[in-house]
Amino acid sequence: MYRVIGTAKSRAFRVLWMLEELGQPYEHIPALPRSEGVAQVNPAGKVPVLIDDGTPITDSTAILTYLADRHGDLTHPAGTLDRARQDSLTQFLLDEFDAALWLAARHSFVLPPQMRLAAIKNTLMWEFETSQKTLAHRMGDGPFLMGPRMTLADVILTHCLDWALVARFPVTEHRLSDYLDRMRQRPAYKAAAAR
Repeated sequence: MYRVIGTAKSRAFRVLWMLEELGQPYEHIPALPRSEGVAQVNPAGKVPVLIDDGTPITDSTAILTYLADRHGDLTHPAGTLDRARQDSLTQFLLDEFDAALWLAARHSFVLPPQMRLAAIKNTLMWEFETSQKTLAHRMGDGPFLMGPRMTLADVILTHCLDWALVARFPVTEHRLSDYLDRMRQRPAYKAAAAR
């Protein structure tokens, strides 16, 4: 059985949701970043950490990719054009959505107060809005990011859109708002959110 370390209010939510979508059993340990239990399996103290057969795997995207490849679901096969497109969208989300939200969080409450730059949030919000327009043009036809099939990129995008709303980064593209509403209705999303 997998063990997932990290609170559901962190990127660990992505892993919990992925495991729910895959129908895989897991144990959830809702540890905070840099807590003793986390530092034992990840010297950086970051969450999430997935433990599989005694081996810790860190970084939410690496974990999602591992799970998708291992279980042959929520991904396209390696070496295919669909996988290249999926990987491209995943990298776009990490570079343009996740990075902006994480940088805003760092300058809001993570960094020591004397290191925070409050004015950077305006720039990050502008970049986030611009990136939404780009992504709306890249989305496929269908209920999911790539069209008819859900992939791990959908897990990342939905989590980033949820995070954006909590951080007061407006979701300005109607296509993305509608998408988020649909994804939040998934039973696996609801099961992970209930944690």
